[in-house]
Amino acid sequence: MDQIVETTAGKVLGVVDEQIVSFRTIPYAAATSGMNRFLPPCPPAAWSGLRDCTSFTGHSPQAGLAPVPIPDLADFSGAPDASPETEDCLTVNIWTPAADPAARRPVMVWFHGGAFAYGNANAPRLRGTRLARRNDVVVVSVNQRLNIFGHLDLSAFGGEAFRHSGNAGTLDMIAALEWVRDNIVAFGGDPGNVTIFGESGGGGKVSTLLAMPRAAGLFHRAIIQSGAAVRLRTRERALALTECVRQHLGSSAATIDALQTVSVEQLLAAIGPAQQALGPSPTLLFDRYPFGPVVDGDLLPAHPFDPTAPDVSADIPLIIGDMKDETANFLAVDERVWHRTLTEQQMREKVASIAGTQTDRVLDLYSRLYGHLNPAERLIAITTDSNFRIRSLVLAQRRAAKNRAPVWMYSFDWETPVLGGRLKAPHAMDVPFTFNTLDLTNATGGSREAQALSDTMSSVWATFARNGTPRHASIPDWPAYDARTRATLILDKVCRIENDPRGEGRRLWQDITGTL
Repeated sequence: MDQIVETTAGKVLGVVDEQIVSFRTIPYAAATSGMNRFLPPCPPAAWSGLRDCTSFTGHSPQAGLAPVPIPDLADFSGAPDASPETEDCLTVNIWTPAADPAARRPVMVWFHGGAFAYGNANAPRLRGTRLARRNDVVVVSVNQRLNIFGHLDLSAFGGEAFRHSGNAGTLDMIAALEWVRDNIVAFGGDPGNVTIFGESGGGGKVSTLLAMPRAAGLFHRAIIQSGAAVRLRTRERALALTECVRQHLGSSAATIDALQTVSVEQLLAAIGPAQQALGPSPTLLFDRYPFGPVVDGDLLPAHPFDPTAPDVSADIPLIIGDMKDETANFLAVDERVWHRTLTEQQMREKVASIAGTQTDRVLDLYSRLYGHLNPAERLIAITTDSNFRIRSLVLAQRRAAKNRAPVWMYSFDWETPVLGGRLKAPHAMDVPFTFNTLDLTNATGGSREAQALSDTMSSVWATFARNGTPRHASIPDWPAYDARTRATLILDKVCRIENDPRGEGRRLWQDITGTL
């Protein structure tokens, strides 16, 4: 059955899917090619007649940037989005129980992962039908500019018109939320009750929005899944990276006009060499995105959560957490880790690249805590704590210190049995749990306990979106996080509350990073 809704730019056609009205790739801004490249988003041109929004039509250019998984993991997360890459990518997808303007349902706006470099909002595992139907909410997912297209800082090269070019993709997020504010009532949503949520790079996007004065009032709750962004790019590093891009492109980057007409393929091909020429950040464990938002003193006045949490969003309730074994799938590309043949010496060499002079201290603690694990599994534990968990813990601690809106901390501990259980609870496995789309992936082997946990997680998230608190019958009473108890919800076969789980590891990495 077709469904028609009037937006500020024209009428859109959707379709009923799994008893939910679905609209795919509605433009919230104009195409970003040609003279619009690297500039802030412009409103979409109005159209007459009916715009067909029954299928996905594209996503941001990113060819060659996503990590290539080992063959065993190729279909772990399910089918990818098959739509083409295009600079006409500023679109939203919407799933609603009914396009009834009187309904005023809670709105949940998803920002996809991919380190601001790749990914999209169209993949099957992000289908919003189940989350919307089971919980009577409106689900929105956002496509935006990524990598060099969204974050090439031309402020020192292109003049006033390009002063926000390093944050063009960041401004896309604002434009999407403004579109939701202006249009979501017609889709049955409440613009006064909007939750932003995202995983990995999507969590980084949520972190960024929490620090942006221009985003104030556009959302009312936030959820960060495995993607806390404590720090972002400095203007100095952003401009240095731009110079590396220009040197790589040569005459193709001689003028702004040249950069706006150079091919998509040439720009994508410049990313790797430019990043390599720039080199790593001096604050490696906290600076995450070579091509990502820029702390410019204007759109982003300061780092999101360094040295403190931002006041602009201190009254927004927040859920934040991680997977127990975040790096298991990243490290799987090393056959020695995947097949558990990594030696103690090889583990030491890998840890030394992270811990430096603190290597012995790190190895001693993890040997004592996890002596029953082999070196590959201990490496997963060490890199999870140092590369993911420390950021979430620091963010939560600094946010709780504001003593305004509550923050709730969780840890996703359920381990998948697939592939011999070697992945444990890896990065991004929680995404289909969030959307209740486990059957559209190969992540759980059809486990009944996994489906039960998905029902719980998605319902708790939706309850938080509705009420601003995650109280739900399927979990124990979940206290807010503070530096005294550090209460944490453990999402597992049986959900439970633990105070300061894995506390020795937390204290070690907070001491090493100077964030105690």
